This record gives sequence, C-alpha cells and structure tokens, in this order.
Amino acid sequence: MTPLLETRGVWQRFGGLIANSDVSISVGRGEIVGLIGPNGAGKSTLFNLIAGVLPPTQGSIWLDGEDVTRLPAAERCQRGIGRTFQVVKSFETMTVIDNVIVGALVQTTVMREARRKAYEVLKFAGLAGRADVLASQLIPSEKRRLEVARALATEPKLLLLDEVLTGLTPIEAQKGVELVRRVRETGVTVLMVEHVMEIVMPLVDRAIVLDLGKVLVEGKPAEIVRDPKVISAYLGDRHALSA
Repeated sequence: MTPLLETRGVWQRFGGLIANSDVSISVGRGEIVGLIGPNGAGKSTLFNLIAGVLPPTQGSIWLDGEDVTRLPAAERCQRGIGRTFQVVKSFETMTVIDNVIVGALVQTTVMREARRKAYEVLKFAGLAGRADVLASQLIPSEKRRLEVARALATEPKLLLLDEVLTGLTPIEAQKGVELVRRVRETGVTVLMVEHVMEIVMPLVDRAIVLDLGKVLVEGKPAEIVRDPKVISAYLGDRHALSA
C-alpha cells in the first residue's frame, strides 16, 4: 500500500546552515508516528516542509501518492494536511467557535456548514462548552485543544501535531493522549513532535529520531529507547542506566 506521506531525499539549507540532510521518511495510513530528537535536530523545519510553509532545497514530498513539493501551504491543507503550531496561534479576539470556523472554511464556503462542522469538532475536542467565549479566555491546555480542533475542521488525512502535549500537567497530558488516540480512531493519520518521552512513547506506533538534520534511527518505541545511538544523541546516559 502506498504510504500516506513520504519525504524523498529532502534537504533544506539556509545559507551555509543545513537544517535537513537527505531526509527520507514514510508514514502509513492510520499510524501515529513520533518525530523526536534534540533541539536543533531539524524537526520544526521538516514539519514546515511537509506543511508547505517553504519548499525544500532538494528532494520531494508526496501525499497520498501525489507529488505536492511545489504546492503552497493552502493547497496542501485542502488536499489533507492539517497542522498545529508549537507556539499557539489562536485568534485571541475571536470566539472559540469562530477560530474553528476559520479551519472549516478550508473545505466549504457555506457559512452554515462551516459553523456546523466547527461545533461538531469542538464537541469532539471537549470544548463545546467554551464555544462562545473569546480564545483569550482559554487556559493553556484548552488553547492546545483549540489548535487541534481548528486543524481537524480542515478535514485532514494527515495531522501534524507540534508539541501539543508539552507544558501540560500530567492529568491534562493524559487527556491530550486520549484525544490523539480518538483522532486516529476517526481514520486520521498523525505525525507528532514531542519532547516528553514518558508520554509520547506509549502513544506512538513508531518513532523517527532526527539528529543534526538527519534521520538517526527509526523503529518501534521499545527499540528506540534502548538504541545506543539515540541514548548518546538525545536521551543521555541517565536514561541508559534506567532503561
């Protein structure tokens, strides 16, 4: 079966800086895949390349068997790539439901249908009771859920989650994990960047580790956390002693 997402030999250079170096990954339909690695590993750049924020210096990006390398972000979103942002980008002076309507309008120009879709997604994300408050009044964990809801309203095939569980309390993080699992149950494929290993490793089907812009290793979570290269580059000797 053709992977839902492929990056083929992707490079990204910013002047003399190489952010991504010959990155080839694939994500199968229905998977939850974790993209992990130390700060500066190239994870955010790769997310931006997949989402279409910028074109790769070299290589190609394929979605559902189609080369989307040269398509801008808006067209990739229409074709099924939704995303959240590491720094929450809610429209603070708009209501929660109007924030999500912005996402729904990617797939419809009928406002009544966009509002119906937005409310449906807010119920799914546990925010229906906050639909009519301003986004600025949400607490941090609710703003993370709002990001997910807005992305889901675009009806994605592939959802890119950028640190949606970071900075949450243990209870909030567990609710976030449950939400991600329910997203997958709806048929949406998930590629997520996370730093909290205790949370992400039990959640993902596979993990891909980036280091210095390159794919260091990929595999099942249990294999990844015991890999000497991963321990050296990312997890540290302390983890090696406890693994």
